[in-house]
Amino acid sequence: MKRLFLVMPFLLIVTACNQAAPGDPSAITSRSDAWEAALNAKDIDAIAALYTSDARLMPPNGEMSTGQDAVRATFGGMIDAGLSADLANVETQVSGGIGYNVGTYELLDGDDVVDTGKFIEIWHRGDDGQWYMANDIWNSDRAAAPAKPKGMQKRMRMHKGMTHVMILHEVEDGAHWLEAWRGEDSRHDLFKANGAMKVHTFQSADNPNLTGLVIGVKDMAAFQAMLQSEEGQAAATEDGVDMESITTLLEVK
Repeated sequence: MKRLFLVMPFLLIVTACNQAAPGDPSAITSRSDAWEAALNAKDIDAIAALYTSDARLMPPNGEMSTGQDAVRATFGGMIDAGLSADLANVETQVSGGIGYNVGTYELLDGDDVVDTGKFIEIWHRGDDGQWYMANDIWNSDRAAAPAKPKGMQKRMRMHKGMTHVMILHEVEDGAHWLEAWRGEDSRHDLFKANGAMKVHTFQSADNPNLTGLVIGVKDMAAFQAMLQSEEGQAAATEDGVDMESITTLLEVK
């Protein structure tokens, strides 16, 4: 009986060690290889089938996203862009129902390498015995583009989709013309309401009555209609604009 009590703890220790022993890493590397093959075959369904329903994606320079919709959007975007990948596994470990795979990647556009980086995949074994990726994080080796100052970002958003127009003209009284562009209910409001989102005013130092505008136009049709309307013509007359002196230049892109 004493001998039996000595044997039982030994068997429990052996059993515990066997349960915690690492599994076969090829079970995960084969699934990671299947991911690479699916991307290169442009098969978004095959890619999505490798992830859990609540998988987390953690891309470089971007927010974490979750779920099958995120998987399809992220890697579907790569497929639509014509990109392919070349992955290399560096370390893979499996223990029980969880495992990880660490590796490196090259992102390709045809034969051109557009990015290189590294990744970590966390895999969970499902109830069907198959492995599914639950967490996918990858980071580029390349430095992130420097952030633009907030003011510059705002200007870039403002200028996007705009055409710039330059108008030069003479006026009867430069000071009177400038006043029309200042304060509340100025000409800025009229122009903005008709597709001209930003207007800069100019005046010659040598001839105060030689004036001009540089205008960021979002809706050219609305802007031109305003200039030719009774309201637009009346504003120009009120501001003392010499209509015969007008020169209009359009931005060449």
